[in-house]
Amino acid sequence: MLKFKLAATAASLAIGLALGATAAGAADVPATIKERGKVIVAIDVSHPPYGMLDSEAKETGSDVETAKLLAEDMGVPLEIVPVSGANRVPSLISRKVDMVIASFSITVERKKVIDYSKPYGVIPVVISASKETAIKAPADLAGESLAVARGTTADIELTRLVKDNGVDANIVRYEDEATTNTAVATGQQNILAAALSTANEVAEQNPALNLELKIDMAAYPMAVGLRKGDDELKAWVDEWVAKNLENGKLNTIYEKYFHQSLPKTIPEE
Repeated sequence: MLKFKLAATAASLAIGLALGATAAGAADVPATIKERGKVIVAIDVSHPPYGMLDSEAKETGSDVETAKLLAEDMGVPLEIVPVSGANRVPSLISRKVDMVIASFSITVERKKVIDYSKPYGVIPVVISASKETAIKAPADLAGESLAVARGTTADIELTRLVKDNGVDANIVRYEDEATTNTAVATGQQNILAAALSTANEVAEQNPALNLELKIDMAAYPMAVGLRKGDDELKAWVDEWVAKNLENGKLNTIYEKYFHQSLPKTIPEE
């Protein structure tokens, strides 16, 4: 199992919000959701452990449990709309859903077209390889071949890492995470750059590879995706995040699926 400690960053979200925010529910649930009688949330149920289907084809995962907790606090039933990573933003902009809870990291590019709640979690991005592979620093990647899914935050961070450190490494970009994981599992590449959850999954499914964490590249804040202009809903969700970070419910979900606690401080961007 890959585990690591996230470095402390910026000021504490929990402390900052506790000083100025009221409990979730002080802001009214938006009238459109109350009148409809349900909240509609986009979730990627093909991206474990965030979203997946269990043996009975029921949605489960950290995103699903987070959405269920949110709906419960709103006092309305939850309707899940399955999405892929690529259509999370379009489903929101086209008003097919009220919000997106789908391993949604905050990026500068996305913030140009959508809004975000206060972050409620993090998506660590790491490099893993077998225990026998001597990698302790970026310089050790010189001459190595690394697998990564094209366009992911792992791709962004890996590209930045090798460029900033002047490392001559061969980055092999696959079109999706499933293909990337298969390439590592079958020995096409021996080093993987991915989100921690993906690295954990590959390690667990392929114990013979003896994979372990080598470098933690970054930790992206994870938040609820919202439409620009939905200020009333954003106010409610921001207060909900503050309350459920403070009472530990969001941390309980995170620990269940990622086998470690949330960092004491969560970066805003």
